[in-house]
Amino acid sequence: MQRAFVTGAAGFIGSSLVDRLLADGVTVTGWDNLSTGQERFLTGALQHPSFRLSHGDNLDLPGLTAAMAGADFVFHLAANADIKDGWEHPRKDLEQNTIATFNVLEAMRANRVRRIAFASTGSTYGEATLIPTPEDAPFPVQTSLYAASKVAGETLLSSYAEGGQLDEAYIFRFVSILGERYTHGHVFDFYRQLVEHPDRLRVLGDGRQRKSYLYVQDCIEAVLHVARRHTAQAARHRTQIYNLGTAEYVEVNQSIGYISAALSLKPKVEYTGGDRGWIGDNPFIFLDTKKILATGWTPKLTIEQGIIRTLRWLEANRWVYEARAAITPAPR
Repeated sequence: MQRAFVTGAAGFIGSSLVDRLLADGVTVTGWDNLSTGQERFLTGALQHPSFRLSHGDNLDLPGLTAAMAGADFVFHLAANADIKDGWEHPRKDLEQNTIATFNVLEAMRANRVRRIAFASTGSTYGEATLIPTPEDAPFPVQTSLYAASKVAGETLLSSYAEGGQLDEAYIFRFVSILGERYTHGHVFDFYRQLVEHPDRLRVLGDGRQRKSYLYVQDCIEAVLHVARRHTAQAARHRTQIYNLGTAEYVEVNQSIGYISAALSLKPKVEYTGGDRGWIGDNPFIFLDTKKILATGWTPKLTIEQGIIRTLRWLEANRWVYEARAAITPAPR
C-alpha cells in the first residue's frame, strides 16, 4: 500500500486513519462531502505534503472516479450512521450507504484499484441469538435501515471480489467506536446533558442494554494489521470478514457510572423505559473476535479506558457540540 484513498476522510474514524497512514509514509487522498465530517479534524493532515483533500460526494460517480485516480488501496468509511432517526429519512441509508458503496466499487473498477477495506457494523447481526456472535452466525432478520444498507454493501463487495473485479476485499464489522474526535453516541449525549444539567440524566431505554465498544486507535490498528497481511490472498474467497471489538461488554448503567465518577457527579437517572432506546437499538451486541485475535492483533484499551479518553476529549473540545448542532438532516 503506497497510495490510499479514504472516503469519509474528515469523519471521526476517517480522519484518525488519515493521520495514521501519513505517519506510516502512505500518500493519502481524502474524499468527503463534509455533511457530517469536520475539516478541523484534518488540520494536521492538510499541512502534510503527502495528503490531498478532495471535496465531493459518493453519489457523484464521475467526480469520485477522477479523485480516486492513482490509488492502490481504498478505505471506504463514508456512510450515514444515523440509526436512531433512520425512519425520518429512509432514503438516506439507501443512497449514502448502498448506492454510495456501488459507486466506490465502480470507481475502483474504472481506476483498476483492486484492494478495499470496508467499514461495516455489528448491527448486521440483528438481534443475535448466538452471543458472542461470530462472523459465520446465521443470517438474521434486520432490525434497522442502517444495518440493512450495510449488509447490501457487504454483498456488493463480495460479489465484485468473487466476480474477479477485486483481489482483496476486507469487511470489518465494528462494535461502537470510542475515542478522540468522537461526535455521536452515548458518551457524546450523556456529557452534553450533564454539562447542561449536572443533577439529572435522561437515558433512552432501561439502562440495561449491553454493548461492546472499541477505542478508535485499536480499531485502526486492526484494519491496517489485516490489510497488510494480505489474508484474502491466502484464503479460498477474496472477501474476508472480521469482527472488531473487545472481549468484554458493559451495560449502559455501568457506562453512566464511569462517566459520573470521572466528572465527580451523582445525577438522578431518568429512564424512558423498555429494553431499547429506539427502533433498531439491539439490546445486546457482543461480537466474537477470535478470528482477528488469531492474526496477532489485540486491543490495548479496555472499554472503561476508552470511555474516559472519549470524555476527556469532549471536555477539551466542546466546539464539536456546536458543529453537530449545525447539522440538521432534512426529512425525505
